[in-house]
Amino acid sequence: MKVTIIGSGYVGLVTGACLAEQGNNVFCLDLDPKKIDILNSGGVPIYEPGLKEMIERNRAAGRIQFSTDIKASVDHGEIQFIAVGTPPDEDGSADLQYVVAAARNIGKHMSTPKVIVDKSTVPVGTADKVSAAIIEELSKRNLSPELCSVVSNPEFLKEGAAVEDFMRPDRIVIGTSSDAAGLRAKEQMRKLYAPFNRHHERTYYMDVKSAELTKYAANAMLATRISFMNELANLADLVGADIEAVRQGIGSDSRIGYGFLYSGTGYGGSCFPKDVSALSKTAIEHGKDLKILVAVEAVNEAQKTILVEKIEKRFGKNLQGKKFALWGLAFKPNTDDMREAPSRVIIGELVRRGAEVVAFDPVAMPEAKHALELDFKGNPEGLKKVAMVDDPTTALEGCDALVIVTEWKAFRSPDFDVVKQKLKHPVIFDGRNLYEPQAMQELGIEYQGIGRHN
Repeated sequence: MKVTIIGSGYVGLVTGACLAEQGNNVFCLDLDPKKIDILNSGGVPIYEPGLKEMIERNRAAGRIQFSTDIKASVDHGEIQFIAVGTPPDEDGSADLQYVVAAARNIGKHMSTPKVIVDKSTVPVGTADKVSAAIIEELSKRNLSPELCSVVSNPEFLKEGAAVEDFMRPDRIVIGTSSDAAGLRAKEQMRKLYAPFNRHHERTYYMDVKSAELTKYAANAMLATRISFMNELANLADLVGADIEAVRQGIGSDSRIGYGFLYSGTGYGGSCFPKDVSALSKTAIEHGKDLKILVAVEAVNEAQKTILVEKIEKRFGKNLQGKKFALWGLAFKPNTDDMREAPSRVIIGELVRRGAEVVAFDPVAMPEAKHALELDFKGNPEGLKKVAMVDDPTTALEGCDALVIVTEWKAFRSPDFDVVKQKLKHPVIFDGRNLYEPQAMQELGIEYQGIGRHN
């Protein structure tokens, strides 16, 4: 099938590459010429395991192309995926200007029937806005509104495992209308996703608004579990319990399960913060206050400074003259995504208290450098207190303690003798509970995790 992907960012690139892998002819559009130049020169503007190799393989086979040509992109695909960004607006709602602009471009150039797929994460009612924008453009050219049908097909991709998630999905959600155009679109989507349903049916068909809400509901639920466990972990610290034992005790209940029950420094990234906020905003617009989600956001923001509070308690509120090694900058492993990363908050708070930070991340340091330049805009002296080095051992040199923020596999089994040797004080503040407190005590390392009891 001929497929167009509008927006060659995280969701668009993964979607395009994976559909090309199944033999489809994919046209990836982006209006950023720098991004398209990178892709056409063999690079990939984001880090995602397996993605670069998949793009290279399908480019060589002639199944994927990249361009800034809007008309060519509309002409190409019988199915048009809108996968542009929906950044949070000032009030927390999703900014739909890029989604609507993409829809208008489709309407301006299409002349044959098209299935338009909302792949971007969008609030309930967006499909109606997309349809209205396209129909308005069609009417200017005296073309029938029946040429288009808008489908909701939200993505459920975990950064760091997105290719695997797309190729082996646990579910595919497709929302269509019940009229004739919607039924035709449903059949087109069924055909497109048939290779992913070969062993068993993974697709859930529903109305458009239910599909739109499903995406937000899923992320809100996962964010809620994270904040819930962080609240319990903070309580465990106060009462002397071990949150890891608690996690195992409650996770063994089949009604609860183990997923997303790990305590830490809070969630970040492009999805959970934005989607929880947007869902809350949608509720407010309809006269409803989602109290649980308000609490989830508040807990998460507070959790980002929990390690700083532990550092203060150990070294004092004035950290002038102190230096801390920080392992992990990305909001999660296997990505270079720095959006809403807890490391940014932790670094900012440590510097504000007078400390220096020496940071290492296996992948995210270029993105982190850019993010921190934005965070410290107007405070060049503060930025000078943040250094980035090429390996984790170098980061330890002469530091007062080690702070672990991201659970990269490379940090799971370090040489603890070297850690003790390099640090001024054998102290680890572990924001991801990578190590066992008892084992650290036996090694002579002062260890502070999140809700872990020696």
